[in-house]
Formats: sequence, C-alpha cells, structure tokens
Amino acid sequence: MRITGTGHASMRIDTAAGSILCDPWVNPAFFASWFPFPDNSQLDWDRLGDVDYLYVSHLHRDHFDAKNLKQHISKKATVLLPEYPTSQLEDELRELGFTKFFKTRSNEVHELDGGLKVMIQALISPTDGPIGDSSLWVEHDGIRVLNQNDARPSDLTTFAELGHVHAHLLQFSGAIWYPMVYELPQNAKTAFGKQKRDRQFDRTWRYINDLKASHVFPIAGPPCFLDDELWQFNDIHGDEGNIFPDQSVFMSEYAKVGGTNGVVLLPGSVSELTEHSIDTSHPTDVDEFFANKQQHLEEMRERKRPIIEAEKASWRHPEIDVLGELKKRIEPLLEESLFMANGVGGPVRFDLTDSFGSGGEVVESIVVDFPGKQVRPYADEKVRYRFKTGRALIEHLIHIDEGDWVNSLFLSCRFSAARIGQYNEFVYSFFKCLSEERLQYAEGWYDEHERSVDAEDTVIGDWNVQRRCPHLKADLSRFGVLDGNTLTCQLHGWKFDLPSGRCLTSVGHKIRAEKS
Repeated sequence: MRITGTGHASMRIDTAAGSILCDPWVNPAFFASWFPFPDNSQLDWDRLGDVDYLYVSHLHRDHFDAKNLKQHISKKATVLLPEYPTSQLEDELRELGFTKFFKTRSNEVHELDGGLKVMIQALISPTDGPIGDSSLWVEHDGIRVLNQNDARPSDLTTFAELGHVHAHLLQFSGAIWYPMVYELPQNAKTAFGKQKRDRQFDRTWRYINDLKASHVFPIAGPPCFLDDELWQFNDIHGDEGNIFPDQSVFMSEYAKVGGTNGVVLLPGSVSELTEHSIDTSHPTDVDEFFANKQQHLEEMRERKRPIIEAEKASWRHPEIDVLGELKKRIEPLLEESLFMANGVGGPVRFDLTDSFGSGGEVVESIVVDFPGKQVRPYADEKVRYRFKTGRALIEHLIHIDEGDWVNSLFLSCRFSAARIGQYNEFVYSFFKCLSEERLQYAEGWYDEHERSVDAEDTVIGDWNVQRRCPHLKADLSRFGVLDGNTLTCQLHGWKFDLPSGRCLTSVGHKIRAEKS
C-alpha cells in the first residue's frame, strides 16, 4: 500500500484494488485565515485527483475544499459517504458534479471491488463538526490503515478489533480559537494555551496507545496564518502557550514519551507500506525544512497576499440590514430551541466593528437574547458571552446564508471574546445550527441524551406519540401531521404507521405510539 502526503489531513492511498483521495484541501479556509502548511498548492492536483474513490471526512472547510474538488478531482470517483444524520455533505458534493456515492453504514466493514475493504466511523453529536466527523479504516492484502484525521471517538476499540493497524494517521495540533482570542492578560493566555497544548498531546498519546499501530503519522494540522493580522498565531515566536505545534515538534514530544515509530508526511512525501516495513521518501529534507519554517512562512505570505486581499474585498455588503436579517433568521430558531436556549441561559452580545476583526471601532452592538427569544439592540445589560468582530464578516455570513458560524467565523480567529464563568457548550452548539434542519437534529439529540429513558411524549389527534421524530429528531408537536393512522413528519416527509410503530419511509426508525 502506498500513502502519498498531500497536505494537512489530505492523502492519497493507493492499492492494487484502487485509490482513495482523502480531504483534498488547498484553498484558504475560514475567511482566508487558514492555509495548509507546508504549502500544497503546487502539487499536480489533476493527477492526484484522478482516483477511484473520494473520501471527505466532514464539512469543515479545511477538509471540504469546494474549489479544489470542483476543478481538480475526477467526477468519475465514487464518494465513500459517511452515515450522517443529514444529507448536507452529499448534497454539496452533488452540486460540485459528483454523481457516484457509496453510502456506508457506520462501524460496518464494506468490501469494494478487488477485495478493498473500508469502514467509516461517523460521529454525530452536535459537537462533532457541523453535525458530523468521521474516520476511515482501509484494508487491502493484509495491510490496514486508519485515517483518524481530526475525529475524536471515545476510543479506538472498533478499529483495533479488526486486526493490527499498520499506519495510524491522526491529529495532534490545535484547531480552535481558544485561548488566543480571549480578552485576557498575556500571562493568562500563555498558561491556558500551555494547558491546552499539553492536553492535545496527552489525547494523541492515548489514541496511539489504544491502537498500537506499526507506524504513526501526525496529520490534520497545524494550519498557518498568513494575514498580517493573524501572523502571531504561527508557532514561530517562542510562545510555549501556542496551540499550533508542527510535525517536527510532534516528533520531539513523541520521543519524550518513548515514541520511535513516527513518520512525517510533507506534501509530495510517499510511504510504501508492507506488513513488516515502511519506506518513506520526501521532496525535501524534513529536518531542514522545519528548521527554516519562518522563512518558508514569510515567502508563502507574500505569495498568498493577493489571494487574501481578494477574499477581503468580497466580504462587505453594506446594503444588508444586519439586525433585521438576524431577527428574521435567528428568532424562529430561538422559538424552537428548548435544550440549547436553556443551556445558554442568558443573552449573548455581538459587537460589530468597522474593520475585518476585533480591531476597529464598534459601530453596532446586537444581543441574541436566549431567554427572551429575540434578537435586539444591546441595552447595556450584563452578558455571559461577548464576541467582537467585523461587521463585514457578519454581512458576509448573512449574504451566503451560512448555517454554521462556529466553523466559519469562530475558526477564522478574526474576533475577540470575553465570558463570565465557565465554557458553555450550548453557545457554540446553537451557532452551529442556524438552520431548521440542524436545529431540530441538535435539539432532538440533546432531548434523547439529556432526558431519562421515558422520553417526552406529545399528543397528535387521538395518539400519544414520542415527541421527537426517529429520523432526525424533529419536534413532532410542530411537524407531525396525522392522516388516519399514518403520521407524517413534514420536516423531511417521513411517514410512520402508528398502530405498529413501523416506519414507512425507511428500514428501522420505529416510532413509539399508543392510542390515548
């Protein structure tokens, strides 16, 4: 089996039974803040994209690069599709021209042509990406590879039980905005950052020890930050609290805990893997490359500057009434939100500036009032969470109808934040779910996992029915329509026969119902 490094979490896996391209990210992501490092834009993507199979692990834009997928990846490729609770990943790939999909079932091994075996483990809680993250296991001719990318399963038992893994590719570096964007004294940021950096490595060591693979590949990070306003986030300034260590730092830290089987992949590196050996070649000397990291970053910054400026020029939409549009889009979701709104428990404030980040003058302050179920101007009240960002970025989110602010605005690090008290998962879960479908799914997920076994019921006609649709957890008190003994969930059109509980739309998904 051959593994070719193509940058960040991307790789091409070649076997005698077929080739798989994974997460081919090239173009800047998250408001042009993240770029792959080392630079992979000069690879021959037409050649790399001429594959039998495509695997996109999830919809984060450092994994799902629409421009690269559309321009360079063969539309003859069969997409290996994770089993997600929504169809968004498939829908977006179809819009790019992909037509062949192999819909996997989570944690189930599938045998493809030529004896190539794959298994995808899909993670589907509201905190896993935009309703999803996944890992890919591949086996051919006795060689097994796990591409965990940046998924965080509770453990790797499911993969380990399938046999010894020869190559384990996993994330080790940070992929978040904490603590850098928080309005804290620098010494506090450094302390919190060091804690996070240590936890990242500890989590990585745990996964490595769980699987005990022959070879370990640090992938899925770090990104680099080439905009002058974000340059300080690169790990080149001697800051022990920087959460973006690179592969050379991984190798050093891994050696401290006894790791001797680490393998670095640069874009263009090739590892030839057998059951008992590995032979890796690189396009340049790895140690020398990372020793000159700052020089490479500075050269890359100058080369990418026009791309960043062109992106910035597209963000402003002064014709948009931000407050009015947010009221129109968010207030209906607040009305439908029970678990997340209660979990947030107070107003969240957005200070909008005249710059592309938190630096300029505040020109408008807006509150998302979760208890009051409204979006309104800030009224000098105390808030637990406050975000400060460029008005142009919010205008752009509205313009493109972005349903996930967390994996767009927040990952861009083009904001500052302050909070009172501990981290609140529900704040970020809500802002991942700015669409009817996502919100209904997340509310249903929390309903199912937060409540006791006796889940809440609702009355529809003369039936007592479980309140949440077995499909994607839509609220049947709102979306359920009864016709005789057939209940239709209008959010996605799924039908259920209430006397038997049988789903009439798909196998499984039985509903709990009884005559009242």
